[in-house]
Amino acid sequence: MEMNRREALKVGALSVAAAATMATVTGCNEGAKPAEKSCAGDAKVLGKHQVVIIGGGFGGLTVAKELKRKDSKFDVLVIEKNETFMSCPFSNTLLGRLDGVNLGTFIHDYAQAIEGHGYGMLQAEVTGIDRAHKQIHTTKGIVEYEILVMSPGIAYNYKGQFPKWSDAKINHIKRVAPGALIPGNEHVILDRQLADMEDGNVIVTVPAGKFRCPPAPFERASMIAAYMKKEGIEGKVIILNPTDKIAKGAAFKEAWAELYPGLVEHMDFATIQDVDPATKTVTYKVKDEMEDGGFATKTMKYSVLNLIPNNMSNPVVDMSGVETTTDSFKKVVMNGCSFQTKTDKDVYAVGDVVAHGIPPSGQTANWAGHQCANEIAHRLHGKAYELGVKSKSVKAGNVCYSMVGDKPEEAIMVTHDFSWDAAANLIKGKGHVPKAPSGKFRSGNTAKATREWYGGIMRALFS
Repeated sequence: MEMNRREALKVGALSVAAAATMATVTGCNEGAKPAEKSCAGDAKVLGKHQVVIIGGGFGGLTVAKELKRKDSKFDVLVIEKNETFMSCPFSNTLLGRLDGVNLGTFIHDYAQAIEGHGYGMLQAEVTGIDRAHKQIHTTKGIVEYEILVMSPGIAYNYKGQFPKWSDAKINHIKRVAPGALIPGNEHVILDRQLADMEDGNVIVTVPAGKFRCPPAPFERASMIAAYMKKEGIEGKVIILNPTDKIAKGAAFKEAWAELYPGLVEHMDFATIQDVDPATKTVTYKVKDEMEDGGFATKTMKYSVLNLIPNNMSNPVVDMSGVETTTDSFKKVVMNGCSFQTKTDKDVYAVGDVVAHGIPPSGQTANWAGHQCANEIAHRLHGKAYELGVKSKSVKAGNVCYSMVGDKPEEAIMVTHDFSWDAAANLIKGKGHVPKAPSGKFRSGNTAKATREWYGGIMRALFS
């Protein structure tokens, strides 16, 4: 008996899930290059390195590569808990079932980067940081450093957002309503759930406060709508947004109105309160002028729930004890126009966790990684260095693409110019969302540029 397209997709999703499970198995990393390898806990000193980088994502790998490119004699070690690299940027295209996109598009082999660029890597989880003795405690042993770079990414703040939830409920929600904003099996779970769904609504929640890649929930809604449209699935993609702010808002709204009329519903000032996985029901508060206090509590059924929790800095930042902002995200306070922390001249930070006023995107992490590597390389060579943003010699710091359509593929984009704001003591970004020659925000050329950008940055990190 022949399978129809949707049945084939379900089988494909199971294969993807199996592949992802294999990719996340942990153990000693034979490719690591510390002075001594150990799996016996964190009592043994593995070695000391000039520069140790925590986190093998966009920012961390860029710092490592650029340092070795500037001076092959630099002793650089990356500590990364995952055995394989998984990209979050561009991953929403998997949910849209765009041509040629599969799990292999996002998973890359760290061994290729290690051999190609010459830095070391220890596959281990950080369990503590002792800045007084310049030691990093890991599940494999102790690593000592001269300079530490933190690029650990984000964590989910379930406890802060849902204080009444038990640990058991949080773990259950992670499995059945994954955030899919952190590398791992969350993307695979969400992909499988979409493949398995029949008719019904998909709910996507937007985190409050600062969160990784602000356009991500809205790109995801667009890609899920593209999938539902071409598969003939009856229902809506409903976005619960605690504010009325949408990154690239005019561009996304144009795409939703013209490509998915009646299929994407964005709800302003709608904050998720609770989830009942047994009945597949969410409880949320929404702005309602007819209600006392201006908000009404409502419930809604779903077929698939993509609950993206509020974000916070990875616990590694807390372990370091450096000064952070007073908000719930706990961004690292920087030393002026620099990626050096204000607290410790021997500790730097890049990526999502920095307090500079720049968007937390893959491209920004890459840009910051270049700047941080320049800063450290000059220091190790005994030379003075000033970030280009302070002298206005560096402008375009970020470009962020979002796929919004399929068949034909169309995308939108935003660019940011980074500059030094002395009064605020921060690097800031000014964004601009350009229109295509057609007068619309989206275009096929931008979709092509999206694929080219992703391919280019992956080659830069791994080739």
